Parts: sequence; C-alpha cells; structure tokens
Amino acid sequence: MKKYNFNPGPSMLPREVIENTAKQILNFNGSGLSLMEVSHRSSDFQAVVDESESLIKELLDIPAGYSVLFLGGGASTQFMEIPANFLIKKAAYLNTGNWANKAEKEAKLFGDVVEVASSKADNYTYIPKKFDIPTDADYLHITTNNTIYGTELRKDLDSPIPLIADMSSDIMSRPVDVSKYDAIYAGAQKNLAMAGVTLVIVKDDKLGRAPRELPTMVDYRTHVKKGSMFNTPPVVPIYSLMETMKWLKKEGGVKEMDRRAKERAKILYDEIDRNKLFRGTVQKEDRSLMNICFVMNDDYKDLEKPFLDFATARGIVGVKGHRSVGGFRASCYNAMTVEGVNTLVKAMKDFEAEH
Repeated sequence: MKKYNFNPGPSMLPREVIENTAKQILNFNGSGLSLMEVSHRSSDFQAVVDESESLIKELLDIPAGYSVLFLGGGASTQFMEIPANFLIKKAAYLNTGNWANKAEKEAKLFGDVVEVASSKADNYTYIPKKFDIPTDADYLHITTNNTIYGTELRKDLDSPIPLIADMSSDIMSRPVDVSKYDAIYAGAQKNLAMAGVTLVIVKDDKLGRAPRELPTMVDYRTHVKKGSMFNTPPVVPIYSLMETMKWLKKEGGVKEMDRRAKERAKILYDEIDRNKLFRGTVQKEDRSLMNICFVMNDDYKDLEKPFLDFATARGIVGVKGHRSVGGFRASCYNAMTVEGVNTLVKAMKDFEAEH
C-alpha cells in the first residue's frame, strides 16, 4: 500500500532525495567509503557544503553581507544563541505559539525582553495584528509558522527594527526578503533535509556587538570564520539538504513551492469547511499552509479515533493532532503532493458518507 506521510517532522522528503542520499551512504562519490564515514575535511565533502550554501543563497536571493551556516543542536539551541549574539539592551518577541514562547523564555536569560503581543490566552488560535514594536529594541523575534496550532505569517512583517525569525517549518515554501532580517534560523526536518542540521542565516555586520563574552561554540563568528567547519558538522543531513535544494531548484524554486502550498491548502481547507464532521481550529485569515489543523465538530467527538483508524487503513500517516490542540494535523510541506492531499480529502468524504 502506498503511504502518504503527513508527519509534522521529521517529515516527508522527495523520494529522489532519499534515494540519492542512500546511494552516497553506501559509496560516497565512488570513494569506496560511506558518506557516514568520510572525512568532513575532504575536498569531496567540502564541495557538498559549498554547493549547499550556494543553493540556499540562490533560492532565497540572499544579498551580500550575509553568511549561511550549517550547525547542530536544532532550532531549540538557537533560542539561546540568538539573544546571546544579538541582544544588546532589549529584544522584542511576538508570542504566537509554543516554540515562540520557548524562544522568548530563553532570551530573558540574556537581557530585557518585551512581549509585543500574544495569543496564548486563546490557545494560539490567531496571530496578533495590531501591536507596538519598541523602536529602541535590538530586534523583533517572530516565529513564522506554528506547527502545533496551525497559524502562519505568510508575508514578511514591516518592522521599524530588524527582524529575527524562526522559519523552521515554512522556510523555502515562499519568497522571503532576507534584507529585512538580522538572522533567520530553521531546523531542517520540515522543508530542508533529514533531521540533524540547523540552517542559520546571519547578517555579518551585526555580529560581535553584544556586550558579553561568548563561549566559542555559541559565537556565530566562530562558524562564519570556519565556514561551518569549526567542529565536525552533521555530514549526512547536510548532504540530504544539498539534494533537497537541488530538487527544489529543478522544480521551480520558492515561487513554485508557494504556488503548490496554496493549491494543497485550498483543497484541504475547502473540505474541512464543507464537511459536517470537521472544523478548523484557527482564524481563517491566519491559517497555516504548512500545518493544517482541524478537529471533529462537537457532535461527532466520539468519531475521532475511528477516523484516525479509517485514514490509517488508507495509507495516511501522521495526521494525529498535537495534544495541545487534539484532533488532526495534516502537515503539507514542500514534498507533499496534491495526490496525497486528495487521498486525505477522499477519506474525509467517505468517512462522512458512512456517518
């Protein structure tokens, strides 16, 4: 049976990325060595890092003056490294979900933090629209997509101060004006690669200003200077990232990914709004295109597990919602196909017909 992978992360990757990476795990560039055991100092692997960096810069149209880093530790480590490197006197945070809340908590360890707005009291069912951004803050931190609750900032904010963004779950799904940001970071396990590498894009002339001595590994300048090679990088995940970026470029780049994301989301949200068994969980204007969350209508709560079983029997994987929201979550990252979404919609229609 064909499987349709809606897992929120680690998530679906293009099949050719998996196959090409698997081949290199067996024999890297004809060397007779596995990609898992090749030296990260070798010229063959340096070429992988160089091409990955070049593709990221090309696909996101990154202007001069920014460095692209491939680090370990996941986005959660960046919750600490961002304020360590960028917080001078005060930082502003927009609290739109669980991960945004955690990032804000970490920043408070390094200085004054202003929460400009929050939708926490309403279980993050919307993204606050009207809020004041303190012009004396060093940066405004945003989380562009909220995987748990299913809200998304699909456009770059107009901000009087530089932006820093956690784009872990929607990077490469739309064009981004990188020049508006001091830093962008993203865990790879959604749209970039297999889990294990973290992408960081930093504006070079904003580094080294923080009034604190930083541990070597925390200082972004360490990794800029060494080209992400200060210590052993996550070799296999970086290779899978390169393969994913090659696939993305071949498929039409971020503009095409944006078009596909809108197409997939419309198909599924239209069915959620039509089907009497289901309802969406967030305000429509803030609906995520990456993580589509929905629950059973109140009159049909007892059908939640039967629907999960029904969907699983059709090869639909990973649609159980996060415990904070319940219900269902269909994660539709770049590699998800319209066929996969239509399969889920067909299951929803057929289940409705039975009940």
